[in-house]
Amino acid sequence: MNLDTALKEAMTIDGAIGIAAVDYESGMSLGMLGGGQGIDLEIAAAGNTEVVRAKARTLASLDIDDIVEDILITLGKQYHLIRPLAASRGSLFLYLALDRSRANLALARHNLRRIENELEI
Repeated sequence: MNLDTALKEAMTIDGAIGIAAVDYESGMSLGMLGGGQGIDLEIAAAGNTEVVRAKARTLASLDIDDIVEDILITLGKQYHLIRPLAASRGSLFLYLALDRSRANLALARHNLRRIENELEI
């Protein structure tokens, strides 16, 4: 599936507020859908770039030879799920913001992983 289809598919996940595909080397978004409800996806995507970079630096400092499957940030009313894409797809990650009262975190993680696997960039 192409990026536009992947973003639309992610917005069908229960509780989805917004989704962005982000290049963590530049901090630039390749595409986004949703937002509002107190979340500026452009700012969130850029800010989460720093989270991904920090985790990569930490793994390197600890000499851990592994990959980050996803990063979860829990807020009082939201979940923020960051899913770095496979290295073969460059320096990209998917960022999904969820309404905590309507989301099923396990299903959201499963669906985001499925979308990643079907995404062609």
